[in-house]
Amino acid sequence: MVLPFGDTGGSHQHEQHVPHPPRAPPVDCGMRRARAAVRHARDRTFRSLREPNYRRYFTGQAVSVAGTWMQRVAQDWLVLTLTGSGVALGIATALQFGPLLVLGLWAGAVVDRLNRRRLIIVTQTIQAVLAATLAVLTLTGTVELWMVYALALALGIVNAFDTPARQAFVGEMVEPENYVNAQALSSTIHNAGRLVGPAIAGILIATTDVGVAFAVNALSFVGVLIGLLRIDAASLRPVTVPESGKGAARAGLRYVLAKPELRAALLLIGVIALFGQNFRVVLPLLAQDTFRSGAEVYGYLTAALGLGAVVGALFSASRETATSWGLLLSCMAFGAINLVAAAAPSLTAAYLAMAAIGFANIIVNTLGRTVLQLGTDPSMHGRVLALHGLVFLGSTPIGGPLLGWICETFGARAGLVVAGGTALAAAVVLLPRLRRLRRAPAPEPEPEQASESPPADPVPRPAA
Repeated sequence: MVLPFGDTGGSHQHEQHVPHPPRAPPVDCGMRRARAAVRHARDRTFRSLREPNYRRYFTGQAVSVAGTWMQRVAQDWLVLTLTGSGVALGIATALQFGPLLVLGLWAGAVVDRLNRRRLIIVTQTIQAVLAATLAVLTLTGTVELWMVYALALALGIVNAFDTPARQAFVGEMVEPENYVNAQALSSTIHNAGRLVGPAIAGILIATTDVGVAFAVNALSFVGVLIGLLRIDAASLRPVTVPESGKGAARAGLRYVLAKPELRAALLLIGVIALFGQNFRVVLPLLAQDTFRSGAEVYGYLTAALGLGAVVGALFSASRETATSWGLLLSCMAFGAINLVAAAAPSLTAAYLAMAAIGFANIIVNTLGRTVLQLGTDPSMHGRVLALHGLVFLGSTPIGGPLLGWICETFGARAGLVVAGGTALAAAVVLLPRLRRLRRAPAPEPEPEQASESPPADPVPRPAA
C-alpha cells in the first residue's frame, strides 16, 4: 500500500529531500563593535564640521595655512641668508610679534565691536598683499634686511587684529558645547599647514628661489577669502556687544585678573611662550650650525614639529573638556621633551624629538586657549583672546632676541635646554595654585565703561 506521503516500511529510495537554505556566515560581533567605535570616535572628533558655516571656514583655512607656514620658513631663511645671525632672526621675530604687546588689548576691544567676518576678510586681504610685495622684492633681487623687517612689522600689526578675530569668530559658528572641538580642529588645520608648508618651502628654496614661496603664499589667501565669502551670515550665532567706551580694554584686563583660573593660566602660557615658542629662532640654527645642513632640513624639522602637532590637535579634538590641571601637566611634558630633544645625537633623532615637541606644544596651546574661552562670557571673548594673544605671542619678541643670542653663543642645543627648563620651572611654581582649580561656568562680565562712566546698554553686532 502506498501511503500519500511515501513508503513507511523502511525504504528511503523514494523519500523526498527538501533542500535547506544556505546557512548565513556567523556575524563577527567584535568587528561590528570595532567599526561602531571607530565611527563614534570619528563623529566625536569631527563633530564641529557638521556646522555648515564652520565647515566652509575650515576648508578655506586648510588652503591658506600651508602658505602661511611656507612664508614663515622662507622669511626666516631669507634673514639667515642675508645676515647669518641668530640675533637678526630674533629681531625679525620680535618685529612680527611685537605689535601684540602694544595693540593687543585695544585690538581685542575693537574685535568685540566690529563685524568679525568682515574684519577677517580685510586682514586676510592685507596679508596677501604683504606676501606678494615680499615676493616681488625677493624675485627681483632688490630685497634688503630693512625691507624684511618693515614687512614683518606690518604683518605683526595686521595679526594683532586678525588672531583674536579668527579665534573669537569660531564661537559664532558653533554651539558652546562644541567650542573645545572646534578650537582643536582649527589647531589641527594650523598644524597640518605647519607639516606641509615648511616641507614645500624647503624644497622650493633649494630648487628655485625663496621668493617663490612668498608668491605661493600670496595665492593661497584666495582659498580662505572664498570660504569667508560663502559663510551664511544670517545663521551665525548672535553676539551682544556693549557700546564703545574708554574703559573697554581695561575691563577685559580687570575681568581676567579677577578670575584665579584665568589669571594662573595666562601666567603659565606667558612664561612658556617666552622661550618655548621661539622655534623660528632655534630650528634654522639647529639645521645650519648643529647638523650642517640647509633650508631643506630646516623645512623638514619644522614639518616634523607640525606632524606631532597634527596628532596632538586630533587628540585634543576627541576630548570633551579642558581644565587648568590638564594645562599644567601638558606644560610639564612640553618642558621635559625639550630637554630630551637638546641631546638628540642625530638628525633622525631630532626629527622624532621635534614631532614629540609638536604634540606637547599643541596640547598646551589648545588647552590654554580653551580654558580661557570656556571660562569667559561670550561678550568678552575678543578681549580675553586678545589678552591670550598678547601673552602668548607677545612674549615671543621679548624672548626671541635673547634666545637668538644664546643659540649664537652656546649653540642651538642650549636654546632647547633654556626652553625646556623654563617650562618645567613655571609648571612647578604654579603647581600649588592650580592643583585645586577645576573648570567653572563662565562668570558674568564686568561693565564695559570706566568707573567714572555708567555702563552702556548692549547692542547687537550688525549682520555681515
